[in-house]
Amino acid sequence: MGTVQSTFTRKMPPLAVRCLMGVAMFGVAGPIIRILDWLGRAPSFAASMAERRQRAAAARNPLQTYTPTSHDVFVAAHVKSGTNWMMQIAHQLAFHGDGEYDHIHSVVAWPDVAMMGPMNHYAIPIDDPSVWMASPEKKRIIKTHLDWNWLPYSEDARYLIVIRDPKDVFVSSYFFFVKNGPLSFTKFSVETWLEIFLSAGMGVWSSWPVNTAGYWAQRHRKNVLIVPFNAMKRDLRDTVRRVADFMGVRAGDEVIDRVCEKASFAYMKRIDDKFRAWEMIPWKSTAAPMMRKGSQADSSELLTLEQQRRIDEHFMSELQRLGSDFPYEEFCEISPGLKATA
Repeated sequence: MGTVQSTFTRKMPPLAVRCLMGVAMFGVAGPIIRILDWLGRAPSFAASMAERRQRAAAARNPLQTYTPTSHDVFVAAHVKSGTNWMMQIAHQLAFHGDGEYDHIHSVVAWPDVAMMGPMNHYAIPIDDPSVWMASPEKKRIIKTHLDWNWLPYSEDARYLIVIRDPKDVFVSSYFFFVKNGPLSFTKFSVETWLEIFLSAGMGVWSSWPVNTAGYWAQRHRKNVLIVPFNAMKRDLRDTVRRVADFMGVRAGDEVIDRVCEKASFAYMKRIDDKFRAWEMIPWKSTAAPMMRKGSQADSSELLTLEQQRRIDEHFMSELQRLGSDFPYEEFCEISPGLKATA
């Protein structure tokens, strides 16, 4: 199949803009946030900022005027929940295991970036038809972290949803955003990031329980498939087969084999640069690896048992408050001592 040709070209913001961003982040925001953290105010400040950003984002949701078609396959998940993995599976299925690209977002639309500042040319526009028209299956893959009620719904489109244990989401988000990524200027400790994780969303995106409850409520729709991250880890081939059937892809064993190879952790790790975000700050790396470990039930590498329990207790309580019947224990490795009350 070869690399898909498109009129779209990913283009970094001007150097001057990136320099200004670096000064604002590391020279201004960093010291202020560290003072707030020292005063114990960083979590409440982050929650306030997240609420404000989410209200503003709702008003300029780029999907509110989009009408999905039969070409569209939405890959939806909370941040750091396996989104890149699933969109690799979906894109490769759409191209029968022969999908090639210079960067995943040259072929997969990500409308969310319209709400994230100077990133207008980060991903192929959702209305660019070049990729789906080149696909043997005539499918367009669309990535999003937005809540269900922010997504445009059509019975013609398909919605692939991945849900991951929030403890593993927390660990992945800490390494991706704070330790090695765009929030490294905050120098947040694990403890501070945990308080933020429990009390706020991530930027323009909502919190894990709100996002999860909204997705789970749609599970009975025939064009919605919810895939547990732990099931993807347990049996990749079965997941690929299920997704192929759901997408209506004509996939024999040879195609499934190629897709499984290109969706393996080892393969995706080798091409990690094709999934990484931009290096926005000229003098400082803020693009953390996308494929760090891809593990499940491994939150003990960063969290104490008490912290793991706290996440489970808090999010189970939040799901109950939201009126959700989400089966937490099926998707998450519940901390010892909590299973009897889950």
